[in-house]
Amino acid sequence: QVQLVESGGGLVQAGGSLKLSCAASGRTFSSKSMGWFRQAPEKEREFVASINWSGDATSYTTPVRGRFTISRDNAKKTVYLQMNSLKPEDTAVYYCAARNDLKDVYEYWGQGTQVTVSS
Repeated sequence: QVQLVESGGGLVQAGGSLKLSCAASGRTFSSKSMGWFRQAPEKEREFVASINWSGDATSYTTPVRGRFTISRDNAKKTVYLQMNSLKPEDTAVYYCAARNDLKDVYEYWGQGTQVTVSS
């Protein structure tokens, strides 16, 4: 069982930066791939970024590549999403998720943190 709690969201002007954190509980965090997703109003939830268990493999959706960086600290059981050069279209609720690599699904989800980018 893994419990996830996101923090770090807020209101920022376009061009600004935010760093999201996702604190995990549970003994299996360090063995799991982690991901960040987002859901804008009236849109489906979409993949943003992922990182493997060791932190040496990452993946990003095209709209955020070069602006967002996912990282993790297994000792702190925390995964981060550094977001730079934010755009109004990045406005969404951001969720972190823990992946079950055997089942190939994101199995555990946090409650989300709101990111609002003003123009």
